[in-house]
Amino acid sequence: MNDEDLPLDDSAEASPARIRLQRFLAACGLGSRRACEELITDGRVTVDGVTVDQLGATVDPSAQKILLDGERLRMERKRYYALNKPPGYLCTARDPAGRRRVLDLMPPGGPRMFTVGRLDENSTGLIFVTNDGDLAEKLAHPRNQIFRTYHVQVAGVPTREVYESLKEGLHFSDGRFRVRTVKTLKKVGQSAWLEVVLSEGHNRELRRLFARVGHKVLKLTRMAFGPIRLGRLNMGEFRPLTVRELADLHGMVERGGEARRAPRKPGGRRPADKGPGRSPGKRPGKRPAKQPGGRAGANPSGGFRKPAGRPGGGPRKKPSRRPRR
Repeated sequence: MNDEDLPLDDSAEASPARIRLQRFLAACGLGSRRACEELITDGRVTVDGVTVDQLGATVDPSAQKILLDGERLRMERKRYYALNKPPGYLCTARDPAGRRRVLDLMPPGGPRMFTVGRLDENSTGLIFVTNDGDLAEKLAHPRNQIFRTYHVQVAGVPTREVYESLKEGLHFSDGRFRVRTVKTLKKVGQSAWLEVVLSEGHNRELRRLFARVGHKVLKLTRMAFGPIRLGRLNMGEFRPLTVRELADLHGMVERGGEARRAPRKPGGRRPADKGPGRSPGKRPGKRPAKQPGGRAGANPSGGFRKPAGRPGGGPRKKPSRRPRR
């Protein structure tokens, strides 16, 4: 197995020297950087006994005493998990009604975790869970178009015209929703299983889209979130992300999402970098195959073949020219 496919070892993470205060708060699992900035401006944070209520301050977590509401803060190791959400669980940090949450499936006593890429209560499938509030905020931001792949069972069998309408987009009170790709996987009686890819995540987006075009969603499962795949993960179970998966996630955020990758050519390959001296669209010519005897064009019995078209070989004579008068 390649080292990049091994689970991430968060024990190897090094602590930084001086960093911005809001970044340190986010690393402690207190939320996104924006939420941590509010903790600072509200005057709830002290550094070495001095209240800091202005943004821009930097701290050294290993040498300074940082408190929130009088309690000392310590940086947490970053943890990243893929979880297969069962039906009947909510993707929320708190629920006043006391309903079951996805976070209840994680081990108790661990760091404060966040769910990325929400699914409604009745939907199932892949959820990304982490205590890295900064990364969670970036992945959820609309500008970072992370592809989300779903398998959806709908009532009836949608036509090509319905697919085109979904790709073009439909207007709702909170914006214009559209799918990136959609295709039929199989038909089951009076229903169909579809594979749908979204580049943004809105509240109950797929259910509202298919209801608008007359095909009620019966079942919905997320199969992939960016480079993370659900695979054979059982319902209600979770696993740590691999080094490669985490590196791919960070790479997508740096590029601004999957939609900004180089477009694929017909056949599934992305355009490769052209080497020096190559013209676009042309492949280097093949060398003539070597014949027995060593060099290309050599006669098997030794020596060289006679040029074709002139009996006896020998050099071609130049045509004589008549003298000008």
